[in-house]
Amino acid sequence: MTKTGMVILGGLIGLLAVASHAADLPGQWRAEFDTQIGLQKYLYTFQMTDGKLTGKASAEVGGQKREVELKDLKLTGDTLSFAETFKFQENEVRIEYTGKVGENEIKLTRKVGDFATEELVAKRMPGAALPAASPTNSPGAEPLRRGGGFGGPIVLGPDDKAAFDDPPAGFDKKRDDIPHGKLEMVEYESKTVGATRKMQVYTPPGYSQDKKYPVLYLLHGIGGDETEWQRFAHPEVLLDNLIADGKAVPMIIVMPNGRAQKDDRAGPNAMATAPAFAVFERDLLDDVIPTVHSRYSTYTNRENRALAGLSMGGGQSLNFGLAHLDTFAWVGGFSSAPNTKPPEQLVPDPAAATQQLKLLWISCGNKDGLIRISQGVHVNLKEKHVPHIWHVDGNGHDATHWRNNLWLFSQRIFK
Repeated sequence: MTKTGMVILGGLIGLLAVASHAADLPGQWRAEFDTQIGLQKYLYTFQMTDGKLTGKASAEVGGQKREVELKDLKLTGDTLSFAETFKFQENEVRIEYTGKVGENEIKLTRKVGDFATEELVAKRMPGAALPAASPTNSPGAEPLRRGGGFGGPIVLGPDDKAAFDDPPAGFDKKRDDIPHGKLEMVEYESKTVGATRKMQVYTPPGYSQDKKYPVLYLLHGIGGDETEWQRFAHPEVLLDNLIADGKAVPMIIVMPNGRAQKDDRAGPNAMATAPAFAVFERDLLDDVIPTVHSRYSTYTNRENRALAGLSMGGGQSLNFGLAHLDTFAWVGGFSSAPNTKPPEQLVPDPAAATQQLKLLWISCGNKDGLIRISQGVHVNLKEKHVPHIWHVDGNGHDATHWRNNLWLFSQRIFK
């Protein structure tokens, strides 16, 4: 055979191999795999129409179901790749898959940005007919709600109950008959990041340079930024009302961007920025706090410094606050995310934590698929006899929980 003939034959063999795998792929494939947010169940459906590969999936996480349109499908030989997206804290998160197609299974690597990577095997469903496309709002295909459906199975224990009543109606409404504080966006130079960064700062009604104030550092979630707390909870309104009613100490609230990188926007794949949330520990300690002390009239001792946050920011607050008891005496984690360190690492010295913490607040909603993160922290603290508040309300991973717990937490600090 001539060299040209061998090249042509080789090309034909390659095309036949591709065609073979393309023919093998259409159908339904089921996968179940454990992740750091719980067991996930997927039914992938692939179709080949006029030579074009399309796909969708039915996903179930923590009892919540959603329909997924698979994107960017590509099959080269036996190598398959595709992606899916979902909404988390009002941001689109991209999940990418790559894998090898076998006769009856597909071995896949599932990468959620830099936040998590899982290995899974999807098994062919024998004899399963391809279902007709159905709209995502069809019966039994409930979309994954922002927050509430995110996570794993929810199993409640005897301790998992509310420590306090919910706030009264109108607690978060602006009142015109009381003094108001000031909310401003300020810039600072971050040596940690090597860039000019932004943070929002609330100063209470009647703020004066002639008086010293305690400071609450309030951290946002993985999809947010320095404006997230203002959008979800309006801390300036909550504190104006509480201060007017004599229920909270006049304080400064600092809302920085917890994503310590030069491009600190969440972007289309918020999960990919997860490493920058760990870097923020140094930005907070070395840049944010010194800037606040230099520009505002604040106390500088630990007893007048608090750290709290929601979701990813809750994990940061527990990680950083409990690691720096010489800096923070008041720490709060509201529905903390899987970035939270393992409980045994959070409090290596229970005696020191017991002696130095003025308040440790752990909260989560009983409809939150991430509740097992906070449950683990609570159980460990209880076993080590470290005093803390464990507050489980009736909410999901949502703004209502974060707003309510900020209202409860801010009344109990600096007293």
